[in-house]
Amino acid sequence: MAAAAEHAPPTAAPAAAPARRRPMAEAWALMPASGRVGLAMLVVYAAVALTGPWWAPFDPGKIAAGPPLSPPSARHLAGTDALGRDLFSRVVHGTGAVMWMSLSATGLAVLAGSLVGLVTGYLRGWIDEIVMRLADIMISIPPLIIAVLVIGAFGNSQTVVILIVALLFAPRVARVVRAATLGIVTEDYVTAAVLRGESALGIAVRELLPNVTGTVFVEFAIRSGFAIMFIGALGFLGFGAPPPTPEWGVMINEGRRTISAALWPVLAPALAMAGLVLAINLFTEGLARVIGRSPGPATH
Repeated sequence: MAAAAEHAPPTAAPAAAPARRRPMAEAWALMPASGRVGLAMLVVYAAVALTGPWWAPFDPGKIAAGPPLSPPSARHLAGTDALGRDLFSRVVHGTGAVMWMSLSATGLAVLAGSLVGLVTGYLRGWIDEIVMRLADIMISIPPLIIAVLVIGAFGNSQTVVILIVALLFAPRVARVVRAATLGIVTEDYVTAAVLRGESALGIAVRELLPNVTGTVFVEFAIRSGFAIMFIGALGFLGFGAPPPTPEWGVMINEGRRTISAALWPVLAPALAMAGLVLAINLFTEGLARVIGRSPGPATH
């Protein structure tokens, strides 16, 4: 028996479990090529917004930096406007203003809308009905009318524009997050939190929010693109950031007066805005695919 045991073939070692990739690496692997392109474009825009004031060739408000309405050249890469201001420098400086206003407004809207959507989706009942009917009223009113009325009453500073956009987008975010919350509010881990005696706000933040984070991220990305276009529309109509802020919508409005003589005062800010919105849309689509193909909601 001892000899047989000595000559017995060795048992095979258990196969090692495959190494689990980190969440960021897994998300990058699931991200489609279009989403990666959008993310790269967003990184470029962010870099320009952060560093542009230090390397832009001209002051954005400098008049007669070149001949008025001069075409793009080596000295003025995007040409000049009717006052001789360098368009490339104005677009570069405007990147920071546009991204600051749009992201700040979107962040406030998503923060407020997510909190309202989580709490109402959890509570349901008459509170949910009242809040959602108020949200429906806000959504049914054309946003441009509300914006014009508020700006007419309080002025058109950057702070006012940010708060207006946040106020207009928050009800839309609340409805989306509420719908996502209703799909998970009956899960066992929510019931366990109720039995532990946790408050509605605590359940919304600790139990529900981690399971709708993907929806919140996608909403933030989508609303960011809408915010850029809406702020640009306000600037074009003369209700955006006050001069001399080189905001792209304001630049398009200024350039349209001389569009028959020169196209580049309109083309430069319009292309910058279109590129940023395209980057956000590409990244949002890729992010939605990543979230749709990632593991489902966590359970406790």
